[in-house]
Amino acid sequence: MRLLAAVAAVLSLAATAAPAAEPAIPSETIIRSAIDNAIRPGFAAFAVTTAKLRSDVAALCATPSADTLEAARAQFAVTVLAFARVEFIRLGPLGESGRLERLLFWPDPRGFVLKQVQAALAAKDATATDPATLKGKSVALQGFGALEFLLFGSGAESLATAGDPYRCAYASAIAGLDDSIAAEISREWNEEGPDSAVGHMLDPQPDADDYRTPTEVLEKLAGVLIDGTETIRDQRLTPVIGTADGIIKPKSALFWRSGLAVPLIAADFAGLREFFVGARFPEALNAGQHGWVSSGTLFEFDNAARDAATVTDPIALAVTDERQLRALKALSIVTGSLDTLIGDNLAAALGLSSGFSALDGD
Repeated sequence: MRLLAAVAAVLSLAATAAPAAEPAIPSETIIRSAIDNAIRPGFAAFAVTTAKLRSDVAALCATPSADTLEAARAQFAVTVLAFARVEFIRLGPLGESGRLERLLFWPDPRGFVLKQVQAALAAKDATATDPATLKGKSVALQGFGALEFLLFGSGAESLATAGDPYRCAYASAIAGLDDSIAAEISREWNEEGPDSAVGHMLDPQPDADDYRTPTEVLEKLAGVLIDGTETIRDQRLTPVIGTADGIIKPKSALFWRSGLAVPLIAADFAGLREFFVGARFPEALNAGQHGWVSSGTLFEFDNAARDAATVTDPIALAVTDERQLRALKALSIVTGSLDTLIGDNLAAALGLSSGFSALDGD
């Protein structure tokens, strides 16, 4: 582990032993900053990309060609990477009504997405070509995983020649449905009333089901960061490079067909950094004489960006190259360092309970 991360782990013993203290800047300031500087702009940007994806896939179906297929594929990449920057913000609208699973059914160890999409293609299931009826079907058929196979998987070249109108109609339905979900999420985050997601965060109530105190809101916001690092490690990296039998499995990577496996991880880390800074956690830590937690966290985010940039080949080739494989393993080490810095050190500095990840049921 890098020197600074090791020092952070040692200092965490002293930090966690200190009595709980109020954040050095008001809780309401951190909460409002997270909403205005990270959550709202992140989901707004995502909704812009899904609208363009919907348009580009519709254009592909209307005028099949190599150019329109390339445009749809390129916009798919833009959209997926925009989603990666906000996918860990599972509190509020994204975590409701099965939206997260409808946008991205993952992990998928049994390959439900591939099996169900191939079955729909074979049967030419008409209910999968209309967003209204697709919405009521299996979530494995609705999201970015299914759309990736349609645009990049076996037989996708037929989209450029009008050779498979059903496949294109199904892809267009997914793009339309995902765009409606993204628009709903962004709209709900922009509502300000007492019954809105923002209203609940800014005015927690003792008998509320979601947030009873400002401290609980701060714990959920900090938990977003932990959920993100755990997701990167456990769902993006470990299945590929850390399998129990020691076998490297590049096709276990999310979005390996489209070549987005590593760019996705880089976008995940970038989104977490934007959230950390946007919520003004560094300012709160620095004002409270815990600047080393802030600098250590930013240092590890910089390490993540550098290591991800080292992996320039598609994942199947990257894992065969010693330098790139070492960089992938270093990314996993970064997630562990961030777990300590955020889950232990930031929590103690802001007077929060530690171990607040939503992914493990805590």
